[in-house]
Amino acid sequence: MAAKKRRQHRPEFKAKIALEAHKGQKTGNQIASENELAAVQVSQWKTKLIKGAAEVFGRSVSEPLDSEEITAPLYQEIGRLKMELDRLKKNVGLSIDQKRLAINPNHKAISIRRQCELLGLNRSSWYSCRWQ
Repeated sequence: MAAKKRRQHRPEFKAKIALEAHKGQKTGNQIASENELAAVQVSQWKTKLIKGAAEVFGRSVSEPLDSEEITAPLYQEIGRLKMELDRLKKNVGLSIDQKRLAINPNHKAISIRRQCELLGLNRSSWYSCRWQ
């Protein structure tokens, strides 16, 4: 026997049901049967409405972010990518041995993994030449 697919309800519908339950004019069972829901579901939505109501009135309009806060990380990323691109341009067309020599294990900004990616060199190839 195939399992019954769960129904998805829109937020507007959930809010309507939760408000109706909160008013207390009908019982949770009555609301559930009228809307073909489980009584437990009505109760859960009502609880969620009550717990979340304070957030609706407690939110303040957030202050706009300073343009420096937005742009600083972007400029950092641009600088990192430019540095990687320059490194890649220098090392295009190298043999595997030359690529191995181009890896700088003490580079502060670019990890060994990233250097190998930029050069198109398997890391295992670089590590194997170090231990020979």
